[in-house]
Amino acid sequence: MTHGAHIRAICKLLRGFAYRHDLHRLFSDCMEATAIAISNSVDLANRERREARYLEIIGPYGREVIDAFPKVLGETVLAFEAEPSDVLGAVYAELELGSKDRGQYFTPYPVAQLMAGVIIGSRESVEEIIKRNGFVRAMEPACGAGAMVIALAETMREEGINYQQHLHVTAVDIDPRAVHMAYIQFALLHIPAAVVHGNSLSMEMRECWYTPAHILGGWSTKLARRDVEDAAHALLAAPTRASMQISEPVSAPANNSPQQLSLF
Repeated sequence: MTHGAHIRAICKLLRGFAYRHDLHRLFSDCMEATAIAISNSVDLANRERREARYLEIIGPYGREVIDAFPKVLGETVLAFEAEPSDVLGAVYAELELGSKDRGQYFTPYPVAQLMAGVIIGSRESVEEIIKRNGFVRAMEPACGAGAMVIALAETMREEGINYQQHLHVTAVDIDPRAVHMAYIQFALLHIPAAVVHGNSLSMEMRECWYTPAHILGGWSTKLARRDVEDAAHALLAAPTRASMQISEPVSAPANNSPQQLSLF
């Protein structure tokens, strides 16, 4: 089966229950239940609370619907094997679940690929960051289903850089359904990431989902070590108080709004 055939198979599975269940709710519950199942295999700190939420989600459904959820996951895996891309974003669009009233539009994957190539620039520039810091960070303040991050990871792989070892992603979205979709896809592609349900503009964080690659790779420790090193370097680079003749206030950057998919 082709990549598109697996996407159509997922849509067929979900549409098969649309006569009994609201398709928006069914899709959302499938994504959240799947995200919880993946998270609970590695994230022990959140396991008990998320397990209770999982039981709450599947409670209203019959066995036939519950059995369809892992089939959706299986088709997603097969679609990735056929062609790594934004599988769940394509399903979301095919099922026509997007909310235009909320200004919700998912970036087409070919556009995401083009933008990822522009952001990375040359292989040498990425390798220089890796040589200096051990890895690169990517920040995506409105991640949707994760198309930009997936494209970034695939572009790094095509350049011969192992993103599973040398990339860490922080992805944020205000829509919990988008967070679950992105988390599932990052988990399946083994992308080290913290996927945050929150608002990038107000800096509000409601919940954080750590991918298996993040937890198993010890990325919390790696990130903390790099933050300490960055702080130390900044302190050493700053002029001492004794050498300063005049103290001037530090002004904020002219534009400090979140930028889409920044690499550092």
